[in-house]
Amino acid sequence: MMGNTAFDEINEAKACMDHVYDQFDPRAYFRELKKLGYAIPSAAKPIFQNLIGHLQQRRDDTVHVLDLGCSYGVNAALLKHDMSMPELYQHWGQNRQADETPEEFVEYHQRFFDDLDEPEDIEVIGLDVAENAVAFAKEIGLLDVGLAINLETQPLPASAEEELALVDLVTSTGCVGYVTEKSFERLLPAITRDRQPWIANFVLRMFPFDAIEETLSGRGYITEKLEGQTYVQRAFASVEEQGQVLEQLREEGIDPTGKEAEGDLLAEFYLSRPIKDAAEVPIERLFAA
Repeated sequence: MMGNTAFDEINEAKACMDHVYDQFDPRAYFRELKKLGYAIPSAAKPIFQNLIGHLQQRRDDTVHVLDLGCSYGVNAALLKHDMSMPELYQHWGQNRQADETPEEFVEYHQRFFDDLDEPEDIEVIGLDVAENAVAFAKEIGLLDVGLAINLETQPLPASAEEELALVDLVTSTGCVGYVTEKSFERLLPAITRDRQPWIANFVLRMFPFDAIEETLSGRGYITEKLEGQTYVQRAFASVEEQGQVLEQLREEGIDPTGKEAEGDLLAEFYLSRPIKDAAEVPIERLFAA
């Protein structure tokens, strides 16, 4: 999915999960995430809920969320059904019957999510390169719309433009680094056709955000970082991974002391909004206790 050589080099420091990322059955993927204490969706949830609440007040209508790098609909499950990551890990950790057919597997999970409350008046569009993951999340009802597209290498299909014109909020919890400014360049004309959605990105600290910020600026956006805040994405998969990431951070001029040096990959939060919206409510007021 990469189109940025510098990002390619940074990603080489990270553990690869390609072998479990795009299967029909998501359980192996969640087992790997659980082992590593993958927690960034939990950290992102209250921030996204805050933004959704503000947008609902402005729109007085259903908020349409575009989740970039949606995989199996993790953020959708947490936002639409008010689930937690431990609850999600428990659900996907169940042992099902060995002779269960794929149809029975899908029907079981459809019923499970159908029976949960939906406290948020939102619809979620998921976009990811992982075709099987997107299809599964759509089939069991976590995603209202699923788009399996690699915007790093191909243009946005015309068939997706109508759905994306409804987007009020764009979210991501770790795909920046695989997704670069190329994806945003191809996405922005569609999502800004009828409105200017807010764009909320959690970005691992070793990935520079400046190229994406510049691309968004060209469309009339101001990007603000929530200063002084870091968020745990997951634990390092190995001593080797940690060592390589620490080296990369230092090369970028970022001090990992007391942060990544303690054992976790950390992300920062960037919010991009139209100039008028950012001027009306600065990011610090938006998230004031």
